[in-house]
Amino acid sequence: MAQLTLAELTEAMHAFVRDKGWYEPGSQRPQTLRNLAISLSLEAAEVLEHFQWRDAAPGEVEDRAALASELADVALYLLQIASLSGIDLEQAILDKLRLNYGRTWDK
Repeated sequence: MAQLTLAELTEAMHAFVRDKGWYEPGSQRPQTLRNLAISLSLEAAEVLEHFQWRDAAPGEVEDRAALASELADVALYLLQIASLSGIDLEQAILDKLRLNYGRTWDK
């Protein structure tokens, strides 16, 4: 599959959600910002499970495919929350990086 921009990934995510009917009134999975934020948090916790009880070295992953799947879930919810909130995620990331370059942390 070709590389996609964040905008193209966001549209692909919306197409999937629409196809499943989750944007429809009365859906069993209403796509409210609250529900999406909860889902994002739950999926992020599933990322943590890959490292629970292990002190993995950088690059050391027990099940790379399973971790990739969880990271994709996190990214999809993040894209959806940003889109439905009217936030330009690319610009928000660039703004945050610019802000962080001006910050200092303990070494």
